[in-house]
Amino acid sequence: METGTSEDSGRTTDRAAGGPAWIGLPPGLLRMRRLLLVVWMGLLTVATGLLTGLLAGPGWAAFALLPLAVLLWGWPMLGRNWRSWRYAERSDDLLISKGVLWHEETVVPYGRMQLVEVTSGPVERHFGLASVQLHTAAAATDARIPGLDPAEAERLRDRLTELGEARSAGL
Repeated sequence: METGTSEDSGRTTDRAAGGPAWIGLPPGLLRMRRLLLVVWMGLLTVATGLLTGLLAGPGWAAFALLPLAVLLWGWPMLGRNWRSWRYAERSDDLLISKGVLWHEETVVPYGRMQLVEVTSGPVERHFGLASVQLHTAAAATDARIPGLDPAEAERLRDRLTELGEARSAGL
């Protein structure tokens, strides 16, 4: 199966099967998640080292190595998780694919979308990111695409809303 990637758009297509044009998440999301990992695990390392060193003795301060081990394990895992996220717009539905160990592919028909919203928390805004949340009648099929460029998130919201209204008009 041959795949190709356009470096400027992040789109990948399955040329052999004529599959959808998959769009990966921007690298800003990976940078944000890795920075949060370093900050939280760094603080936890310092707190663990100080508390165990002061309360139980210097030998027990070695427990501060546990958060460092989590940091070293989490760094590549965040990269694998980030690479697993992608989405594709097809003529009748939106595909969202994610997961490394437990792969999940969600298909959201445009006609079933009830609400499409763009959200951006304070950390996401600092990194110039936004998320698109899709709500359908069935709560189990709600879907989310995190870490998009705000302009792309708004474009996607507008397009999905337009397609959703056009498809649901016949229901």
